[in-house]
Order: sequence, then structure tokens, then C-alpha cells
Amino acid sequence: MLLGRALFVLTFLGSFSLIACSPTTTETAATSEPCADCIDAGTEDTPGLDATVFGFDATRFSFTGSENRRTNDIAASFPVAGTYDRITLTLSLACPDQKCDPWDRAGTLGLVVDEGGAGTDDDKVIELARFMTPYGVGGSWTYDLTDLRPLFRGPLKLRAFIDTWVGPGSAYGNGWALTTSIEFHGGIPARTPIAVIPLWQHSVDGSVVVGDPEKPLATSLPDFSVTLPASTSAVAVRTLVTGHGQGNQGNCAEFCKLNHTTSVGGDAHKSTPWRSDCRTTAVAGQQGTWTLSRAGWCPGSDVRPWTFDVAGLTEAALAGREPIAVHHEVAAYENACRPIASDAGTCDPSTCSLSTGCAYDGANHTEPFLRMSSVVIAYR
Repeated sequence: MLLGRALFVLTFLGSFSLIACSPTTTETAATSEPCADCIDAGTEDTPGLDATVFGFDATRFSFTGSENRRTNDIAASFPVAGTYDRITLTLSLACPDQKCDPWDRAGTLGLVVDEGGAGTDDDKVIELARFMTPYGVGGSWTYDLTDLRPLFRGPLKLRAFIDTWVGPGSAYGNGWALTTSIEFHGGIPARTPIAVIPLWQHSVDGSVVVGDPEKPLATSLPDFSVTLPASTSAVAVRTLVTGHGQGNQGNCAEFCKLNHTTSVGGDAHKSTPWRSDCRTTAVAGQQGTWTLSRAGWCPGSDVRPWTFDVAGLTEAALAGREPIAVHHEVAAYENACRPIASDAGTCDPSTCSLSTGCAYDGANHTEPFLRMSSVVIAYR
């Protein structure tokens, strides 16, 4: 992990007192204690200080075998008090020494909220934004993070990951150079977020496998029980989900449509992550198959969140007196083109895409999986 430059610029607009909130969330049906009222009842909302927080500064992400810089950290300091009507992340990729990674790679920016102590794999990280690198050229995108304001308070650690496998000395490029900044505009938002409660956070690992009964989603995406802050009046769910893997039945999960359903307190919402606008929205001038439609993403583009408001919650749930159940499922799909244990059946090569065999080869045939992260947002 590498630490780089962090700069915090402020312009005075006002301040107000804000009490930190500790809402709770547990996996499965376990109960949890309610969160104390997040906003001091004796204060009024006041616009915070305009601020720009600079994070990564042309930080190199690469892999050479002897040096793994696929994950980097940076310290940053965020506004402690005040409300903001606009929080905008700008994220840019450049080519180190004019030699970018020639492939499209998954990338993510997150906030480290709990360090496990035994290495980065044990840390708890909430994903803020996701992107897919272009084929061999740079790019830049902006993201609206306004509703994630409760996460940004005081000194914190940002963590970025790019799934690159090239670096200095490679014939295939030097990796990527990442630059980020987050701009805070003081003001009163349309509704004030008071808590961001993490659910599933699988933006980096490939553990959410689809199409394999021996790796059920109930294991990788377990149910949650969430207790809201006592002053909640509205609730939303924000999810980033993309499909990956090819050569499988239906060419899943990168090139197939899978229906998703998230239920919160019995209120079910459906979505089919799919991007058919890559030709017009992704970075131009790429090589490769960047114009093809994909499951929730395009090479050289930001990943757009699926956000919905939750309806029908009881007064007790909104007051934090009873937990709400959160459940996610994906439409039935079984990948018959996969290595199958002898006691579980036989692979059917006729279902394979791209003329692959049943074995995963790390190239034309890779296991279908999802990169998925979700949070519950509570508003006062």
C-alpha cells in the first residue's frame, strides 16, 4: 500500500454541529440495536464549507510479478461539519510514460471504514465509485456522491484497485496512472442523508459466482438485517453491479442479461444491468470490442449506480425500533458449460460460447461472476 499527497482546500460558508451515527447491520436474521439520533436536535442545517479534497495524484497501478501495485491507499481529510447539496468525484486515468494497459480492466474507488489488521483483504471498504478502463487510452469521469455525505468526515483512507496485470518492463504497457478529487459544495440538499449502511461489498473479489449450484448466491450474498437511525423519514438503496466472465452458456456473465431483485422490508425492486450505449458514451478512440453491449458496463466508462427509494416501511422500522430484512436474488441461470464434479452431472460442450471447452482457461472461458456492492441510505 502506498501513501501519496492529500490536499484540503476550504472556503468559508458556515458550519453546524453534527453527531456521528452508528447504524447497525447484520447478516442473516440476527437483530441489532437501533442507532442514536444522528442529528443534534438543537441545531439547524447550515451549509458547510466549500472544499476540494485531492486524493490520488497520477498514482501508478501496475503488476510486474515482483511488485504488485494493483491496490493503493491514500490519506485524505474531509469536512467534519455542514450540509452539502453537491458532492462530485472526478476520476481520471492516464498512461504511464504514454503506455497504458491495452486491456479493459475493472477499477474501483472505496473508503476504508475498518482496518482488519492482518492485511488489506481483511479491511472493510465501502465502494464509492466503479469504472472500467478503456482499451489502451486514458479517460475521465465524474460521479455524484452527494447522498454518501455521512461517510466523509475527518481524516480517512481512500483505497483504489485496478485489475491490471501489466507494468513497467512489460511488452503490454505500464499499467495506469490514477488521479482523483472530490468537490464539496456547501448547501442544503433536497433531502439530508444521515447514515450510509453497507450491505454486500464485492467490488474486488470474484466471489459472487452465478450459474453454479455448488456456489449458491445465498452464500456470497446473504440476507441482511438493518436497523435504521431513529430520525429516519426516507430510505434508498444504492447498488453497483456488473457482470463478468465469458465463453459460458449464454456467454455469461459479461455478455448476457440477468434480472436482479432487491427486497427491503418486503418492498421488491427489479433491474437488469445492461449497457447498450457504449458506442456513444464510452471513451472514443479505443481498440478492442469497446462498442459491444455488456452487463452493466462499457470499456472506458463509469459504472452507473442502480438506486431506488424504499416504500412501505413501518413507523417502528423508520424509528429504529425494529430491523428490516434485505434480500437479493438473481434470476435462475445454470451454466452447463463449466467444470462439473463427477457426482453433479456432466458438462455440455454444445452450450459453450466462443468455441470453448468445459474447462476454464483464464482467457476465452472464465467463470461467470458479479462485482456487486450495495448500501442503504437513510435520510432525515
